[in-house]
This record gives sequence, C-alpha cells and structure tokens, in this order.
Amino acid sequence: MERLEDQIAWYDRKSQHNQLWFKWLKGIVLLMAGLIPFLASIGAPSIWTAILGTLILVLESFQQLNQYQHNWITYRSTCEALKHEKYLYLGLAGPYADASNPHSLLAERVESIVSQENAKWVMAREATKKTLDKLGS
Repeated sequence: MERLEDQIAWYDRKSQHNQLWFKWLKGIVLLMAGLIPFLASIGAPSIWTAILGTLILVLESFQQLNQYQHNWITYRSTCEALKHEKYLYLGLAGPYADASNPHSLLAERVESIVSQENAKWVMAREATKKTLDKLGS
C-alpha cells in the first residue's frame, strides 16, 4: 500500500509539473505570435518580428523535445488508474471482491499499470531520439 501511495503521489506531481510547463510555454508562444502582427502594423523594425518568430520556433521545439503535453496526459492517466485500483481494493470491489488474496492481486495490478506506463515512456523517448537523429543527418 505504501508503494501505491508513493506512485500516486509521484505521478500526480509529475503530471502537474508537465501541465505547468506545457501551459506556460504555450501561453508565451501565443503571446509572442500575437505580437508579430501588432509590431508589423505599427511599423516596428523587422528585427523584432524576426526575433519573436525565432523564439517561437525555439520554444515549440523545446516543447516537442520534452513532450510536456504528452507527459502531462500520460502521467495523469496513470495516476487516475492507480487511484482507481486503490479504491477498488479498499472497497473489495471489482476483481478484489472474490480474490483469495486481494493484497497480492493489488500488487500485481499496480505493478502492471506502472510497467505499462514505463514501457510507453521508453517508446516515446526512442521515437523522439529517432526524430532527432534524422534531423541531425
């Protein structure tokens, strides 16, 4: 049960962290994108629109590289799945209702959820690495 609580807390923290980074980066990108036509309309030097365009490219690339939106959603989903298991176990409901050893079943199911999430994370990192390798070639 201690591991379950630890995993729920970890996925919750990581989900919030990734959500914060994603929303901040997107907010900054939207603000800068909105400034480009404004600066152009008031006749600001073109260097400012070029700088903003470059910064937008860098921030979007950073977001793609770190996958903040994907991680936010994946970690939140895993956190909620772990909470679901916890409440089924505590209520001796679902698969725990007729289990001869509910505690062992909980351990197996929690580890399965965590293992699946870890496998998805590794696959996403490998896909990002392949994309970066292609860009570097």
